[in-house]
Amino acid sequence: MTTGLRIAGITTIASLAAAFWLHAQDQTTFHVKVDMVVLGFSVTDQKGKYVNGLKPKDFKVYEDDIPQKLATFMEGNHAPLQVMDNGDTRPLHVETVAARADGAPPDPNQVNLRADTMGTNVFVLFDTSNYMYRGFVYASDAIADFIRGLDRADSVAVYTYSRNLNRAVELNRDRTNAIAGLRKAVAGDDSALYNCLLLTLRDAARVPGRKVVIVFSNGPDNASVVAPDDVRAVAEDEGIPIYVISTSEVNKDPISSAIFKRISTTTGGKNYFAKTWQKQVEAFENIREDLGNSYTVTYYPQPNPNEGFRRIRVELTSDAMKKYKVRARPGYRPQRGF
Repeated sequence: MTTGLRIAGITTIASLAAAFWLHAQDQTTFHVKVDMVVLGFSVTDQKGKYVNGLKPKDFKVYEDDIPQKLATFMEGNHAPLQVMDNGDTRPLHVETVAARADGAPPDPNQVNLRADTMGTNVFVLFDTSNYMYRGFVYASDAIADFIRGLDRADSVAVYTYSRNLNRAVELNRDRTNAIAGLRKAVAGDDSALYNCLLLTLRDAARVPGRKVVIVFSNGPDNASVVAPDDVRAVAEDEGIPIYVISTSEVNKDPISSAIFKRISTTTGGKNYFAKTWQKQVEAFENIREDLGNSYTVTYYPQPNPNEGFRRIRVELTSDAMKKYKVRARPGYRPQRGF
């Protein structure tokens, strides 16, 4: 599988990237992308409980061991804040702005964010292939319960897939509308999970703010032409966590199980193997709790000659916090200028 199927770029292609032109002495023109990286992560203590109330001063972000200067900070579904040079925060002035004429990155308090970027943009990708036939109704009930319990600031889109992707409900905050669209889903035929997941990621990449994709699947894929690792790389580079809930038993489909684990781990999400309806509901509750207890920061990458995979590391600054665990995506590949 060629990498030509991968989408170029890292986070927030739709609205957090600024482009500018540099003119060399020989008048050759280069197109350079200045991308703001969106990084979500969670912090848990030794008992696995979420650690809330942390401030930008409490952690440091590195790319390839190069310290980064944070532009914005958000906890849970609260409004994003601008991070000052001294580490303090202030309300973020959100408005749409064009790239600065002098080629410098936009001022952090004027990044291309809308006032409705609070909360999380949740894309639910529901398997309606013939693999899901037996548990179809129970799965639909579990998803509906999850949608009802989302934070008021969250938006949700409901997509279904078998051989093709069906955008049943576009991204919105109307829970009744989302559930109504979900209930109209009908069982399909073959499963093209990775094709449809790639299309879902492309939609999510166009949306400003924080977003996640939740895949509810029975596991097998027998119709995709896209390799799962190509899809994983897209999600990784775009900074979109993928949560996977599989209704199959982990030992009965080891190939899909291994892929699901790899996709979720490398994008900062989680995977669950939930054969019963109760386990499915529990998995959705865990995801909802994870979304409400995470941190999201943005930054413009410092100069770095590495054009390949850049490793991201989040460190807690206090010695007392060293025992805490940080879960974040391991890195991304930068978009090349042209």
